Amino acid sequence: MTLLELLPQQLAERLSADGGSAYLISNPADGRLRASLPWLQPLADTLCADRRDFHQHEAIFLGVGPESGALFGAFVHRTIRGSGSGGLRHWPYQRCEDFIRDGLRLALGMSRKNALAGLWWGGGKGIIARQPGDLWRDSGYRKTLYREYGTFVTGLRGIYITAEDVGTTPADMAEVFATTRHVTCVPPEMGGSGNPSPATARGVVCAMEGALDFMGNGDLAGKKIAMQGAGNVATCMIEELLARDVAQVVATEINPERHALLADRFAGKPVELRLTDPSDTTIFAEPCDVLAPNALGGVLSPDTIPSIQAPLVCGAANNQLFDDRRDDAALSARGIAYVPDYVANRMGIVNCANEQYGQVPNDPAINRHFGREWENSVYLVTQRVFERAKIERISTSAAANRLADEAILQPHPIWGYRGRQILDGLAAEMTD
Repeated sequence: MTLLELLPQQLAERLSADGGSAYLISNPADGRLRASLPWLQPLADTLCADRRDFHQHEAIFLGVGPESGALFGAFVHRTIRGSGSGGLRHWPYQRCEDFIRDGLRLALGMSRKNALAGLWWGGGKGIIARQPGDLWRDSGYRKTLYREYGTFVTGLRGIYITAEDVGTTPADMAEVFATTRHVTCVPPEMGGSGNPSPATARGVVCAMEGALDFMGNGDLAGKKIAMQGAGNVATCMIEELLARDVAQVVATEINPERHALLADRFAGKPVELRLTDPSDTTIFAEPCDVLAPNALGGVLSPDTIPSIQAPLVCGAANNQLFDDRRDDAALSARGIAYVPDYVANRMGIVNCANEQYGQVPNDPAINRHFGREWENSVYLVTQRVFERAKIERISTSAAANRLADEAILQPHPIWGYRGRQILDGLAAEMTD
């Protein structure tokens, strides 16, 4: 059995028996990953040989919670613009391969998202592999778990800045903050920016507007929007869409309690909420003007793309394409316009990325992302992506990747390439 085939808990146990932490750091000379523990080198070699998810990532850090025994990961893509910044996901994974590939994909997405948003941050992602059973629901366990993760992040010397993500709550971020300063999205009572869902939702809606206008389809008024997922961000999206006089919103929800809550909240509004099974993808076949994937990633695939009955796909979920080198082409072949997720859903990280610089009421540094004047606004970046795709006759996903990858190479005006120095220091320290 290879390391990728192990259960996350099995890797955690093996790692715990060998010191409790390890790294895979890229060699600047050839870009290949080198592991701090010899038995991890085959994993590093496998990732480098398979270019599906490894895109010149600079590092993968692995750790184990001393008390919880949970497997921790911090994935760093590129740090030329600044330290890798991205949220902390707490999620169950069937195999270590799922854990590692998700981290790599998400870190790359954060590099591109931060760059196109004009933020001076690189791309990173944190992951806690959720352990079996219901222990993750216990408040005492979560306090220990997230404090352990904060300590893990502190040991990375600032190469990765963590934040809130799927499976992690504002209360959890307060616990992370108790053991590290390398964190954003902390609660307002601790000087943070708080819940980013409203800003994220507004940004996705701005992306819809930019795409519709470029396509010559007008604005959102009178349009029908189909949404997979009705979580916090999606709920705020519904509010934004109703304010723009859409004709109808059809949204799916897998949680019966939340379904009932939202049905009551939007009673009398042009909103249809459907209670569905997690595996149900029939919403993709709903005739509509915009399809918004708002749940987890990998939902745009050969299983769903043939059924899509919308001219535009634009949603809040991360990594919507199961294979970004195949499925973007499949969308284009069907004449379906696609706004890459990291173009549309940037505002979660924008809302909290620069908390250390203080807070301003009705902050113009944040509000400019929603406008149509600043060159890096969601609306204008969306249109720039579509324009490049048209000129170069490539998919919008490929166009966004090219624009983002060019921006990723712009060094931080003060601290450019400092990330490499931090990595070299960490490698030397862990080797001693």
